[in-house]
Amino acid sequence: MRGGTVAVVGGSIAGCAIATAAARAGAGEVVVVERTHGRLQDRGVGLCIHNGRAVELGARGALPGGIAAHRLERRRWIVRDDGAAAGGAGGRVIWEQQFPFHSYHWGLLWRGLRESVPDSVVYRPGETVTGVEEAGTEGAGLRLSGGSVERYDLVVGADGYRSVVRAALCPESRPHYAGYVCWRGNFEAARLAELGADADSVPEAVTTVCFPGGTCVVYRIPGPDGPRVNWVLYAAPPKDGQLRFDDPTSFPPGGLTPELAGHLGALLDREFPPYWGRALALTDPADVFVQPIYDLETARTAGGRLLLAGDAASVVRPHNTSGAAKALQDATAFADGWRRSDSVEELLRDYQDARGAAGRDLVALARRLGRAQVERTPAWTAMNGREMTAWWQAQLAGAPGIGGQAMAP
Repeated sequence: MRGGTVAVVGGSIAGCAIATAAARAGAGEVVVVERTHGRLQDRGVGLCIHNGRAVELGARGALPGGIAAHRLERRRWIVRDDGAAAGGAGGRVIWEQQFPFHSYHWGLLWRGLRESVPDSVVYRPGETVTGVEEAGTEGAGLRLSGGSVERYDLVVGADGYRSVVRAALCPESRPHYAGYVCWRGNFEAARLAELGADADSVPEAVTTVCFPGGTCVVYRIPGPDGPRVNWVLYAAPPKDGQLRFDDPTSFPPGGLTPELAGHLGALLDREFPPYWGRALALTDPADVFVQPIYDLETARTAGGRLLLAGDAASVVRPHNTSGAAKALQDATAFADGWRRSDSVEELLRDYQDARGAAGRDLVALARRLGRAQVERTPAWTAMNGREMTAWWQAQLAGAPGIGGQAMAP
């Protein structure tokens, strides 16, 4: 298919990838509408991409080369153990598994994708889309905050879990609160030297701290000014009745309430091996924020003249470590479908077939992971390697692993 006009709502990772895919596949005009002015803020800071997905996406042109990444090889699951035979201040390792991933800094990954967007694409920051109007075979219209309406042959929603495009395509689909939150933070890796004995002496390892009712994943990432330590802690929020998570929201960096900050500090003191509690405490309060965990699956990822990609199409709990790879795979499938199709309608059918089930499978797996690692945690300190292996396989329920799956040839 050649020619045609495409509007991409959202200019982050998914939006840049889709815009690049559309332009390279032959779209006549591609416009990206991003509500944020200037450069996007770093969202979550750290993320990982499975080595297999990275190779696949690099070969297909969806993941540009040269973006800084940190190699990860193993994942250690540890518990606090105050007994005489304990693992010391760094905790006791109860299991170790292979972890074939590379970690990225969100901002550096986004910048690499943004710089790869062809010059023919018009990227318009600082514009808010308030709604989408379909007109059948005549295309779809973007309703902007100023009141104007722009019409395109195809509108792609890459606008995240609060997607206005999804609201037009699947108005019945809304993010569902999982019942717990994640605290996120990061700090300069060099600051670990302040703690003396280095329990994190293996930089290619991911450490997962296990405690009743949650887990915390800690790993290194590249940063604009040197390596950083990124951490994500999953647990229930304080039960003081002051916090509501029934609608998608978050507490941005520097925006933690006293209740949340106090709850986090008490959790680190009570449940973490001393080294790791002190390590997370190195984080500047301005670099700590909270995200309620949601998930969402849609019955359709495409229809009419609308198409969904990334978190707009499905919201997957982060335990699956698949968000960035999934967004880039969506863009790859979009480009493949465009090249094979003779019409927008054929493209939409092809994309739905390729990506609809993939998103639902990721949501289902991440729900199982969340139940096992947060909602219904085992008696961690009593677990051994054999029991942990069986526990992990029960979560996968036949899936090859986390990080997303390879695309069909």
